[in-house]
Amino acid sequence: MAGNDLQVTIIEPFYGGSHKAFVDVLVNYLEENGIKHKLVTLPAKKWHWRARCSALQLYSRIEPVGSNEILWCSSVLNLAELLGLRPDLNRCRKIIYFHENQLIYPVQQIKERDIQYALNEINSCLASDLVLFNSEFNRTSFLDSISKIIKIIPDNRPKDVRSTIEIKSRVMSFPVKFPKMILGNSSKSSTLQIVWPHRWEFDKDPDEFFEVMMELKKSGMDFQIVVLGEQFTDVPEVFEKMNSNKDLKDRIVHFGFVESKDEYYRILSNSHVAVSTAKHEFFGISMLEATYCGCLPLVPNNLVYPEIYPEKCLYNNRTELISKLKAYCECPQKALDDRRQLCIDFEKYSAEKLAPMYLEVLNT
Repeated sequence: MAGNDLQVTIIEPFYGGSHKAFVDVLVNYLEENGIKHKLVTLPAKKWHWRARCSALQLYSRIEPVGSNEILWCSSVLNLAELLGLRPDLNRCRKIIYFHENQLIYPVQQIKERDIQYALNEINSCLASDLVLFNSEFNRTSFLDSISKIIKIIPDNRPKDVRSTIEIKSRVMSFPVKFPKMILGNSSKSSTLQIVWPHRWEFDKDPDEFFEVMMELKKSGMDFQIVVLGEQFTDVPEVFEKMNSNKDLKDRIVHFGFVESKDEYYRILSNSHVAVSTAKHEFFGISMLEATYCGCLPLVPNNLVYPEIYPEKCLYNNRTELISKLKAYCECPQKALDDRRQLCIDFEKYSAEKLAPMYLEVLNT
């Protein structure tokens, strides 16, 4: 398909956070290359309602498409449902991008209603022409979990679902726009500064981070805490608990979302260590940004993290995380030294390198 003939309709029902950042990179690159595009979005509110209702909310807003057009959407959209409401969209090439998947979302107890989001994503993959995942962990965990979801169906279970999806799936990393700045900060505080840079949601396990910080404090360690990240509609109670906790109040030097990207990067560059306690992570832009800005990442030895970070950054349990943090509290310079020794190829995740590759996918 020639570049000048290419037309792309981008649908993002959750236009905020990493979903917005991704779309903005894609749109910017399309504009730079003179490629026609249409953007159809909904605000990033009430994720569960977006996953349930966005096809119904958006179907009448999507303009008619030609057979040479591409429909691009994130997995928040129930693509199969949208195509039922708008049969004319079947004539275009359909690409779905997975920032995360619901097949392995951590829940307290599996109930029938919990699998509906997973079924929606499976149906969307079957209805698409190309399925993209932001990491191999995302792709593999999705494919490996299909049979578990299908088995919950009481009878007439469909066959060959995994193989049908697998053959049209591939991995394409999230295109990160790294700051154009000096990596790290040689004049960091002599007190270890620990940053938690994630969005304020249950699946990032802020309770675990809070409890780790409490244990560090009780053990007599000297450290500072920075809590960053976007807040959406439902904020876990632990954040209010953490901010008002008298034992940690004197340790918290920043608490809350930072609107200015420059200020956000400055805070990261002033920190020594970035911690993830996530239970659900398929890429982790904020951890990669923190690492780029000079923080030493400490991440769980599971999920996507072993795919990105070397072994010295991984921990297997709370005891290991606390042990690592204690060592860095006692000698913050060791955190700086360990960070300098890290070998991470940031270029492979950069928007500058990946954006042209996305254009190739669109042109295929």
